[in-house]
Amino acid sequence: MIWLVVLAALAVAGGAILVWRWRHPELSPNRITPPAKRILFPFVGDTVSQRALDAALRLARAENATLVPAFIATVPMDLNIEAPVPEECAGAVPLLDTIELRAARLGVPVDSRIETGRTARHALRRLVDHERYDRIVIPASESREGFSADDIAWLLDNVPGEILVFRPSGPEHLHARRPRRSVVPNQERIRTGHDVIR
Repeated sequence: MIWLVVLAALAVAGGAILVWRWRHPELSPNRITPPAKRILFPFVGDTVSQRALDAALRLARAENATLVPAFIATVPMDLNIEAPVPEECAGAVPLLDTIELRAARLGVPVDSRIETGRTARHALRRLVDHERYDRIVIPASESREGFSADDIAWLLDNVPGEILVFRPSGPEHLHARRPRRSVVPNQERIRTGHDVIR
């Protein structure tokens, strides 16, 4: 009699576990796709679409993912591909700082990158070849900023993985003001970044 009670209890417990697994959205066999751990956010130019960035940040926050903003810099043909491009990087670093500050307010971890290439497309190819990511969120062009339709088409045709193309509905951009440099006696110069909507 005791064994029958034990078996019945085990059967009820097993049935409850199966029902729970069936109804739970992150467990098989009714499982939804797992969340991204690293979201790659490539961008070009000296500004970035605020709406595209905010969309990437919302995804990263919802999925507890790391945002990987990657500034795409072009290297002229007369220079070695690994040559430094200080003029472009001088604008990229304050902008990456601005993105990190915006992400920090939301509690989103950031792992910034600067990638070089002969063209934006070439730099994208180099980036995805060596970078670890689960999803790419890429801003489409809305004039001079973002990637062109041809770049997006090339990306969809040639780059594996999940790609979200974001075309902002408004013109708001973030850009970083150049830090003001001043000499303070016995102190290091301090660089600050600020969010500016243009």
